Amino acid sequence: MTQQNTSTALANRTVLITGGNGGIGFGMAEACGRAGADLILWGRSSEKNRTAEHRLREAGLNAIAIECDVAEPESVTAAFDASLEASDGHIDSVFANAGTTGDGRRFVDLDLEDWRRVMAINLDGTFLTLQAAARHMTERGGGGSLVAVSSTSAIHGAPGNEAYGASKTALLGLVRALAVGLARHDVRVNALLPGWTRTDLASVGYESDRFRDIIIGRTPVRRWAEPEELGAPAVFLADPTTTFHTGDCLVVDGGYTVF
Repeated sequence: MTQQNTSTALANRTVLITGGNGGIGFGMAEACGRAGADLILWGRSSEKNRTAEHRLREAGLNAIAIECDVAEPESVTAAFDASLEASDGHIDSVFANAGTTGDGRRFVDLDLEDWRRVMAINLDGTFLTLQAAARHMTERGGGGSLVAVSSTSAIHGAPGNEAYGASKTALLGLVRALAVGLARHDVRVNALLPGWTRTDLASVGYESDRFRDIIIGRTPVRRWAEPEELGAPAVFLADPTTTFHTGDCLVVDGGYTVF
């Protein structure tokens, strides 16, 4: 990563990104940092955290990584307290991005344990993260931005990935309710729906020639996205000047869901 700061849209802002140590989360973190934000990354892997923190700092960006399992309430509470301490008690934008997927089993073979595992991370983890952030922002005053990273699987069918699709669809309902409830506090709440993106989470699909080509054939721009391409939308969603933008589902998928 060699890019330097390119704007000041997020100057003097602190942006927290769960699952920020890789994939789309890291792409969003890099872009927000280049827009002037101080960065806080949450991730379960201490090794990936250190690597992400080092890469960002090497690029001249201000970043700290904190170990957190978003599916565990105590871990989220401890991580948020540590984040407040690291940011002098001021977090302006939170991206609930941490997520996982199923193992591709047919729905009729899916067991409750795996269903609950996906829900715990994707849905419960987002609930816990945004709840902690909402408490902070409403008590502190001054507004802020909350973003739940959903997926285009919330729009189109996801056979073999029912738990993932259901969890990402549920996030849209959560976002809309929070957008209404938190508007009086000047807290904007939106969802970001990435399309097919080259990440570790999607590596099985991308490495399958047949599956990769099917997705490309259904995508008007005729390729998969790179994680950094979600950076500009993230900066937009965190930008404090977009004061009238809330309750939205921002789709970034190369046209996949409209083709």
